Amino acid sequence: MKYYKALFFGSIGSIVETSDLQRKSFNQAFKQSHLNWYWSKKKYEKLLNKSGGEDRITRYAKQKKIVVDAKELRSLKTKLFNNYLKKKELKLRPGVKDLINFCIKNKIKLGFVSSTSLNNINSIFYSLRRSIKKNYFNFIGHSKLIRKNKPNPDIYLFALKKLNLKPKECIAIEDSQESLDAAVKAKIKCLIFPGKFHSKKKFLRAHKKVIRLSKQIIRK
Repeated sequence: MKYYKALFFGSIGSIVETSDLQRKSFNQAFKQSHLNWYWSKKKYEKLLNKSGGEDRITRYAKQKKIVVDAKELRSLKTKLFNNYLKKKELKLRPGVKDLINFCIKNKIKLGFVSSTSLNNINSIFYSLRRSIKKNYFNFIGHSKLIRKNKPNPDIYLFALKKLNLKPKECIAIEDSQESLDAAVKAKIKCLIFPGKFHSKKKFLRAHKKVIRLSKQIIRK
C-alpha cells in the first residue's frame, strides 16, 4: 500500500472545533471595548467566508461606518480565547487521534500548517495536551513565519521547503474555502473536513469532502 509522505493539518479547525468559542470571544472583546456589536451564529458563519480576525473586524467596522483599532480588538479577542483554552480541555475532532497515531507508526511526516498566531497555536496544544503533543509534528506553522496569510499559499510553501517535500508527496486537510485555496495554490491535494460553521458550504477544488478522518485519506 502506498501512502503520501506527509499529512498536513492546515488549520486549528481541522483538528478541533473552536468556531463558536472564537465567536463568543469576539463578542466578549466587543463588550469589553464598549462596542454595541454582537455576532450571532448566522452572522459569524457569513463573516467566516473571509479569513483573518483583524481583517474581519476592519471590514465589519467599514460596514458600520466607524473607525476602530482592529489590531487591538483582535489582540483582546485572542487573549480571551487563549484564557478559555487554558482552563478547558478540548476534544479532538472525529478520527484525528487515530490518523495521527497511524502516521507516526508508519513514519509519515505530520505538519500543522496554520497561519494563525503563535499564541493561538500554543493555547490549542495546551488545551489538547492529554490528546496530542507538539513533538508529534515535524512542522508547526504560525503567522510570524510568513508575510501573507491564507488564502495565499505562503505557509504551505514554507512547510514544503522546511520538510524538503514536493507538493505531490503531500495531502492536506482544511476546514474552510480560503484555507483550501491556499493548499490548492501550493499544488497540494486537499481534503475538506468542514466544521459546524462551514458544513453547508460548497467547496471548490477540494479533492474530497469527509465528515470523519481515517487512514484511507492518505492512501495514494
